[in-house]
Amino acid sequence: MSIESFFGAIALFTSFVGLLPQAYKAFKTRSTSDISMIMLINYVVCSVAWIIYGSSIHAGFVVASNIVGLASALLLVAQKHYYDRNTSYVPQVKHA
Repeated sequence: MSIESFFGAIALFTSFVGLLPQAYKAFKTRSTSDISMIMLINYVVCSVAWIIYGSSIHAGFVVASNIVGLASALLLVAQKHYYDRNTSYVPQVKHA
């Protein structure tokens, strides 16, 4: 495995797991009030730009890792849109 492939694999993995804990928490609590929509939109725009750039220089790991990151960000955007509009559900917060 080349050094480029090694770091490309790390980028792909970290893009995959980067936003998933937040998406899981939002799913469990049915709340996204602590997530900034501006941050998510920025993440989406950044991922799209990297996908276009990676495609233009034929960098597979750049494209793949940003497609994964884009999918995670879009999942959170959808959750935020849904949960913020359906405020009738009030999650029960359990304190330790």
